Amino acid sequence: MNDITAPGLQAVLDIPFYQPVGNECALFEYAFRNRLPLLIKGPTGCGKTRFVAHMAARLARPLITVACHDDLTAADLVGRHLIGDGQTIWSDGPLTRAVRQGGICYLDEVVEARKDTTVVLHPLTDDRRILPIERTGEELQAPDDFMLVVSYNPGYQNLLKSLKPSTRQRFVAINFGFPPADLEQKIVMAETGIDAMRAKQLVTLVGHFRQLKDHDLEEAASTRLLVYAASLMQAGCDPVEACEAALVEPLTDDADTATALLEVIKATFGR
Repeated sequence: MNDITAPGLQAVLDIPFYQPVGNECALFEYAFRNRLPLLIKGPTGCGKTRFVAHMAARLARPLITVACHDDLTAADLVGRHLIGDGQTIWSDGPLTRAVRQGGICYLDEVVEARKDTTVVLHPLTDDRRILPIERTGEELQAPDDFMLVVSYNPGYQNLLKSLKPSTRQRFVAINFGFPPADLEQKIVMAETGIDAMRAKQLVTLVGHFRQLKDHDLEEAASTRLLVYAASLMQAGCDPVEACEAALVEPLTDDADTATALLEVIKATFGR
């Protein structure tokens, strides 16, 4: 779990870079102003987390991010009693802290959490906007500037890991995909400082790789990996070696697939 604080004016002056693709920034603001919870769907590495950080800074709200996992419990989110110095002390969890502070709580890959965990979100995602804390007897009323945001990758969903319809229908939802080629090129250039020609080569290359999803590759090459490859190249790494390290090895363990991808890379960069 990581806390990222974006206080006041400093947050406005230091907004993380994000390249809008559609009307997602306006939709986020509408949801925030109207006290609506938000669900973001999209593949790994398409910019979901960066988007939330960008919007939290724009709105000058504290952001508390929770990376969900199989062992995440309701107590991990809400809080628990801890024993120290001979006494029992209550310690707020990240969800409770966000409610008390009036911040944005972002649950990344929420379907990874245990099924019973999402139940604690329900009172916060309807018109009550409350967080009952059974162990302390408190019932926190969420302030107007509290917002709950969750995300998940639909490609990973199965019968064991999915968001129940009764939970999904409590959220306004935005569907993310990878940016169009021209915008993805701008993102790579802005993130790494690489020149336009190299950025275009990389974006074109990744476009070819993405056509292999569900065939030779289980997961599509992400914008994040694209930025990694560009960062290595901008630092002086050979283009083929940079792409092998950032775009081939993270995507496959199959030797034949890796060899085929490497041939495409060599052809792209004239080797």
